[in-house]
Amino acid sequence: MPDSFDQLAALIRARFSELSPQFQMGAGFLLDHPDEVAVSSMRKVASAQVQPASLVRLSQQLGFPGWNELRNLFVARVRTRPEPLTSCARSLVKSKDALANDLLVAQQHNLDVTAAHNGRTIVEAARLLRRAPHVHVAGFRSCYAVAFGLVYGYRLFRSSVSLLNGEAGTLEIQLRTVERDSATVVISFAPYSVEAARVAEAALEKGSKLIAITDSAVSPIALNAEKVLIFSHESPSFFPSLVAATAITESLAADQLTAELARAVSYGLVDNASSLPAKPMYAMPAMPVPRLPKPRYRIRRLDSINRQNRSQYGIFWRNQ
Repeated sequence: MPDSFDQLAALIRARFSELSPQFQMGAGFLLDHPDEVAVSSMRKVASAQVQPASLVRLSQQLGFPGWNELRNLFVARVRTRPEPLTSCARSLVKSKDALANDLLVAQQHNLDVTAAHNGRTIVEAARLLRRAPHVHVAGFRSCYAVAFGLVYGYRLFRSSVSLLNGEAGTLEIQLRTVERDSATVVISFAPYSVEAARVAEAALEKGSKLIAITDSAVSPIALNAEKVLIFSHESPSFFPSLVAATAITESLAADQLTAELARAVSYGLVDNASSLPAKPMYAMPAMPVPRLPKPRYRIRRLDSINRQNRSQYGIFWRNQ
């Protein structure tokens, strides 16, 4: 029996094709209107789609003793849902001095939850990326910065990585470059962007190994993914936190760096006892601005023109 709404949603999606048409109609209503299920009676929910007896049988087929046990998951989901925007705004105004500290506490909590969720999955996802001949990365809206950071870090050590950003409406053209056996990383969280879902769909169609960095195991980009990396984005502010998502991408990029350094050591390109240079790789001392030479060409008087053209210009001068 599922213990949470997310587990229930995953179970319904996995067994949806096996359900009867009547049960499919009821299960679809449960997933599409979870708030209404939490606050409405079984008879009211049934009047919209199916008979009350069908809801009871559907609950039992999903592993619950009855309808009330199934409905409890929807009630718990409403209770743990984030505060409405208005109440959140009032709390921020009242405690604006403590907001900075609350943000730091929330970020640390998100990192702890993300680390507990993933465990060995990050290592396995990094291994999958290393073996792929090409890596595609997609992130839209607020996730664009996370995706761009991953591409930037990867390009420091390998050239076979590209960003799918759909610039100027060219997403479908960019998706043509996705090939079989490549790896596609898609970053998104609720409410999920249509573009992210499209990239995940195209990756599966073309045989690319999909890695989803998302907030739920039953998100649209995670259901058929090869690897799912879940991050928490809770925040006391209006905007979801992307610190944990960035930490995941930094871990993937760091794994690539470690692999490249190990390869360099194995080929004798780097001595085990050597250390990194004392100066940063990209730092350059300030160079003085070069002094420009004096112009080599000056306006000459009529008398300075060479003799060959002197008479010609002299005639021209006299005619003016």
